[in-house]
Amino acid sequence: MNRVPPHRADRPVRAGIPEHGRVPRYYAVKAELFDLVETLGEGTVLPSERELAERFSVSRVTLRQAVSELVLEGLLIRRQGSGTFVAPPKLVQPLSLVSYTEGMRRQGVEPNRTVITVEELGADDGLARDLMIEPGDPVVHLERVLLADDERIGLESTYLSLGRFPGLLEKLDPAGSLYACLTERLGVRFAEAEERVETVLATPREALLIGTNPALPMLLLHRVSYDVEGHPIERARSLYRGDRFSFVARLHADR
Repeated sequence: MNRVPPHRADRPVRAGIPEHGRVPRYYAVKAELFDLVETLGEGTVLPSERELAERFSVSRVTLRQAVSELVLEGLLIRRQGSGTFVAPPKLVQPLSLVSYTEGMRRQGVEPNRTVITVEELGADDGLARDLMIEPGDPVVHLERVLLADDERIGLESTYLSLGRFPGLLEKLDPAGSLYACLTERLGVRFAEAEERVETVLATPREALLIGTNPALPMLLLHRVSYDVEGHPIERARSLYRGDRFSFVARLHADR
């Protein structure tokens, strides 16, 4: 019978082990490793593969599967040539009208961006509908890799109507905060946004730009932001590493 760790409200009930106790051996090892990781603390190197396999009386193949799942979940991180380490806590971005820059700085993290694409495009039908413009109307597409303390954690594409913001490219620093430029230099007032979050796998190009494994689950956020008059400001498609990122929202009852 597999040992069931003590119950904790922030973890699956019975650590995910069914009442009958039958689970793949690697999963039982994963539950034990989870407890070990918590005792080691952030940045601590995991004991050697041989040592862990002996401790849990499993083969190295079984141990590797358990470790790989904890890496995918963001609890462990592999460093080439150095070993496997306890990962730092995930970054948390509020689902609110808070810019990426502000969200990261609230956590004591320095945000940055690497510009990939700055281009003018003709709006497709879906983009035109979201921005309330005509298909084919010119838009700015800004694509940037998002960094947190120089670690690549996401990729964002933002689209804005050139008809509404004709001087945007002259006023915007592509590596800086788009929200700051819109609010401070163009006088835009954000009022609300509609967001949709889903899980996806990164495309080969996205994985290369973010520097991650294509098999790693990603968090994809679609957002359309509106000003105080209800006019669309931007449409954004933001892709975040599932092992390093999470979202938080505060919900209020309808009044």
